[in-house]
Amino acid sequence: MSTEPTPTSEAGPRPTRLTVAALLSALEGAALLAGGLYMLVRGLADSSGDREGALTGGVTLLALAAIPLIAARGLWLRRRWSRGPAMITQIMALPVAWTLLQADSVLIPGGIALAAAAVAGLVCLVNRATTEALGIRAPGDTA
Repeated sequence: MSTEPTPTSEAGPRPTRLTVAALLSALEGAALLAGGLYMLVRGLADSSGDREGALTGGVTLLALAAIPLIAARGLWLRRRWSRGPAMITQIMALPVAWTLLQADSVLIPGGIALAAAAVAGLVCLVNRATTEALGIRAPGDTA
């Protein structure tokens, strides 16, 4: 565990946008975790399909789920380092959302939801109150 001090724990309650960013990151991590588990179970249960592909995809999704889940915990605890992985997760979600939106199927609502969550997460993460709560200074700030 990191013993990094929380920069503004004495400064008051957690900003709402920081809380929203942490919750969105946790939600995305949970969705990746659920998708990975689903692929693993489906790959193990289905003998007619591509078992190796399903297992590889499931393990990959489980590994990728760790990034937003760890970032969410860091954001919740106001750790400065957590903003980077959280932003990367949101940026990586945008092309996935675009791909879902290009499909002619029931995946379009999922693409809309993912795009909205990614944009909302990015807006929350670049907000001044969030950066101050995480102890990140703006370029040119001294002190």
